[in-house]
Amino acid sequence: MTDTIKKLLQDSIDVKQAVLADQVLLGNIANVAQRCIDVLQSDSKILLAGNGGSASDAQHIAAELVGRFEVDRKGLPAIALTTNASQLTAISNDYGYEAVFARQVEAFGKKGDLFVGLSTSGNSANVVAAAEVAKSQGLTIIGMTGASGGKLEALCDVCLKVPSTNTARIQEVHITIGHILCAQIEAKLFG
Repeated sequence: MTDTIKKLLQDSIDVKQAVLADQVLLGNIANVAQRCIDVLQSDSKILLAGNGGSASDAQHIAAELVGRFEVDRKGLPAIALTTNASQLTAISNDYGYEAVFARQVEAFGKKGDLFVGLSTSGNSANVVAAAEVAKSQGLTIIGMTGASGGKLEALCDVCLKVPSTNTARIQEVHITIGHILCAQIEAKLFG
């Protein structure tokens, strides 16, 4: 069992080291951090969505922004579109699960806002549909995906493609990137 644990830890480390060595990805992370800062400085908001573990990551990142990451400061406007059970079930029932995030982007998204779609494959139909609505409404679109970028990549202003095809390893890096974004936002806005 210990060997398996070591292997899983090493696999996680290897993907993070691949991110560390990828100058394009590092530049894209910095670009996304600056875009988030710009959106928040202009009194706009960040909307986030994903399925399963990516839904949890969307909620986690939104919570760090609304609450706090490492600095006691005012709350920042971030909404995880994964949290309102009544909305999720009503939209899914009335329009189908593919519309579950798109409908919310339509309702809450305004030109100048930023949409973050998390999908390890980049092909989650409901995340892609939300990005399409975000694009039509003039939002900045950020994707957080695995290596392929999937269908989501073509809709993004910036797509953060983790160099892996393993869902667990991708999600581990997504939350690391989320923490990096939060740290950069706090440093710039409250440092």
